[in-house]
Parts: sequence; C-alpha cells; structure tokens
Amino acid sequence: MTQTQVALSRPRSADDYRGILESNAEEFERMTRMISDMLLLAKADNGLVVPQYEHLQLANEVRALFDYFEVLADEKNLTFSLSGECELSADRLMLRRAVGNLLSNAVRHAQCGTSVLVSLKKLQDGVQISVANAGEAIAAEHLERVFDRFFRVDPARQRSTEGTGLGLAITRSIVTAHGGTIECASAQGMTTFTLHLPLGAA
Repeated sequence: MTQTQVALSRPRSADDYRGILESNAEEFERMTRMISDMLLLAKADNGLVVPQYEHLQLANEVRALFDYFEVLADEKNLTFSLSGECELSADRLMLRRAVGNLLSNAVRHAQCGTSVLVSLKKLQDGVQISVANAGEAIAAEHLERVFDRFFRVDPARQRSTEGTGLGLAITRSIVTAHGGTIECASAQGMTTFTLHLPLGAA
C-alpha cells in the first residue's frame, strides 16, 4: 500500500494528515526533479543539448551560486572560498547547473566546520574549474562510477531526498556539450571535481 492509502485506511488527526501531505509533497517534488533530469540526459544522449553561448565572468557566476547555497552551508558551519578569475563563453544556465551540482555535492559531503574550495584557472588550452571539499574520501574503485546515473557510493542513501542521483551525470553531460571533460580525485580526506573547457569555448 502507498503512504496515502495507509493514511486513508482509518480516521486520523489533522496533524497526522498534515505530516503525510508534507511527506507526499516532498516525494512528488523529488519525482518531478528526477523526470526533468532524465529528460535532460535523454536529450544529451541524442545530441540535443546545444549550449547558447554568451560571455561570462566566471567568478561572478560562482559567487552567485555561493549565495544560493549559503543557507545549506550555514547548517553545517561551512564556508566558501574562491580563488582565480576567468572569462568564459558558455551557456549561463547550463554552466550554473553544472557547477551548482558540484557545489551541492560538496556541501552535502563536506565535514562540518570546513571550507568548500572553488578555484578558477586559465590554462594554455582552456579553462579549469575545480570544486573541492574535505570529508570522507571516495574509494578508488568508485571514482570511475561517480558520474554514472543513480550511482551512490553509499547504497543506504539510495532513497535519500537529498537528490535524484543524477546530478553528476548531468554535470558531465553539460561539460561534454561544451566540448570539455570532468574528472574526480579523492585522497587523504579531500575530494576534488575538476572540469576543463577547451580554448574554443573560452
């Protein structure tokens, strides 16, 4: 039986019904996000994700994302740190979503009281964006799978409402659509996601 069916199986108090409705609303929101994410990935699989390029000051985009995640970071006493400046030609909404997914992931897994570090660097052949957090390291055998759809390092979190399990897959699709690459490194209590965008997109 579904939660709603159980709730309707006998009379309950208004507070009980309110709690059940709130739980249902959270689940519906999670399912809506998952459907939207899966549609985006399906488009990416068929080459239908086409960036709309515009000139961006990358540091400004990152600072805007810091503001967005500030409340979540405060709950864990986290701080954000940004180093570097880069100008970039990219799809603003796609880029914010890609980097936002990395920040969300970093905040979720960062050790309380630490900093989430974002570094921007102009390379000879492109632009590098790194997002790093201190916390439990990802085992080496999982590093190649972190970008797989629905993959979670901890299977116990499969039903977590924190996310759909598609965020990193979407980030990789967005980076790929821009002609770039993304990789993950994790060792000695520090996990870093690094994406590269080629000079042609900078």
